[in-house]
Amino acid sequence: MSKKLFGTDGVRGVANSKLTPEIALAIGQAAGIYLSRSGEPQLAVLGRDTRASCDMLAAAVSAGLCSAGVSVYDLGVAPTPAVSFISRTGEFGLGVIVSASHNPAPDNGIKFVGHGGAKLPDETELAIEELIDSKFDRPIGGSVGRIQHGRDGIERYLAMLESIVPERLDGWRVAIDAAHGAAWELGPTILRRLGAKVCATGTHPDGVNINAVGGATKPDTICKVTVDSGSQVGVAFDGDADRAVFSDGQGRLINGDRTMGIWAEHTKGAGRLDPSLIVGTVMSNGGFVEYLAQQNITVERAPVGDKYVAERIRSTGALIGGEQSGHIIFPHHGPTGDGLVTMLELFRVLKLTGKTAAEFYESYEPWPQLLVNVAVDATAGWQETLRDVLEEGRERLGSRGRLVVRPSGTQPVIRVMVEADEYAARDQVADRIVSAMEQRMGGHVEGRVDLTYALGD
Repeated sequence: MSKKLFGTDGVRGVANSKLTPEIALAIGQAAGIYLSRSGEPQLAVLGRDTRASCDMLAAAVSAGLCSAGVSVYDLGVAPTPAVSFISRTGEFGLGVIVSASHNPAPDNGIKFVGHGGAKLPDETELAIEELIDSKFDRPIGGSVGRIQHGRDGIERYLAMLESIVPERLDGWRVAIDAAHGAAWELGPTILRRLGAKVCATGTHPDGVNINAVGGATKPDTICKVTVDSGSQVGVAFDGDADRAVFSDGQGRLINGDRTMGIWAEHTKGAGRLDPSLIVGTVMSNGGFVEYLAQQNITVERAPVGDKYVAERIRSTGALIGGEQSGHIIFPHHGPTGDGLVTMLELFRVLKLTGKTAAEFYESYEPWPQLLVNVAVDATAGWQETLRDVLEEGRERLGSRGRLVVRPSGTQPVIRVMVEADEYAARDQVADRIVSAMEQRMGGHVEGRVDLTYALGD
């Protein structure tokens, strides 16, 4: 059976339209029934980002959990990774996050993490869906779940973050863009605790400005703020703070590839990168892969999506894995991406080496990489329809590039990523494939992004 509500990252939709409080109530109740039968603690910890709709949906999902006998500890606004940390370090059977991450403010979502802090596997999400509207013995009286509001656990999370950089950051000037999201308070707080002077933007959420200007998905803002403030480095988070991207002091973007490269090179040099590999994705840049190969570091490619990166980390024993978007997992800190952890791990490398982010930026030159999103009438049968032109493209690129074509999981869109060691070959292959899609599939180009010095999905 296939899931009807849960997507690749929880349940998402426009709040109060597609994702209604009735749906949130039903999901919460089903999750509560599942938890009550699991043997795990009958207590859930809940956090949210800063969207206006979060209070409504958090109240609904909490009511559903309570109706099944599960009590809720509501943290209020908290980063997704903080909920994961508190879930796995406290007596909680479930973590609940109300957030749509990097999506615009009208959207929202509900996602769960288990007792160990990891996102629920597909089979568990399917089991929860199957319990919606099911009959169960409703608790009454003192057995009904209760809701408590508090911030216990947040201080433990901050203490964990502070421990990542025992050398501290005294004398540093750091720019930060919190995207008016879940890290608006904790991001500047942890940097100031470590002694840094902070120039902050995106720290005044009003319920509708989350991700609107700046943040990890619009890194031009942090690049400009870093230069204008005279900071030596800048960091930008997305709405729920599970990803981070950076700017060097010259206003150049340091995406997830570069961040992992800096960390892996240093850790390898210190004799601590065992095994000598990192987990990337099919979107990881060829220049990045070639550079790491020169350091005797292998890149294992996973499909796009943090769930797949996490699975490959577990199977390989890698110490780091992530995506160009800045969603990076350090498994020794937890099973999910954490933008604040990523920030501090990078800053510690800079501190230990005495090098600036700008110096590390010069380590390698990325290969020209292009992403074209093509809207089509339908994606069914796309592989057979495009077989000849895709084979032609791969033959044209040979060992000098890569071609990744994949349909969107939620829209009638096919994403075409072409990478080559020079621009002309890249563009020729991309144009040939897109032209075939327009002629054979009724397609039209929705977006064309040069990823060479930018962000992937």
